[in-house]
Amino acid sequence: VQLQASGGGVVQAGDSLRLSCVGYGDAVSGYVMAWFRQAPGKEREFVSGISFRGDSTDYTDSVKGRFAISRDNAKNTLYLRMNNLQLEDTAVYYCAAGRPSSVFYELRSIKYRRWGQGTLVTVSS
Repeated sequence: VQLQASGGGVVQAGDSLRLSCVGYGDAVSGYVMAWFRQAPGKEREFVSGISFRGDSTDYTDSVKGRFAISRDNAKNTLYLRMNNLQLEDTAVYYCAAGRPSSVFYELRSIKYRRWGQGTLVTVSS
């Protein structure tokens, strides 16, 4: 599957954004999906993940209660709703898709092998 992320932009602290990630060439329903981000000068980090049918999600602590991941397999699309954005949320956000190697897995530990191109989110004060 090829992934294309969109929805980034420049917002003020406290604002909201919704990122989208559309899959092409394959059904995203066959993948666990996630959002990662990379801030300037920092390593890429896991933000949130979602299981095949969306019945299980995971979030890094810094976004819990503010971000919501969801997916619409009928539209082959992954979303990330980001509320109450903070300066430290400024980063390039990447969507990713992967297939767990076992039945039992942790969303944040999967080796995601399909990546979108990234969309920039800039939060200003």
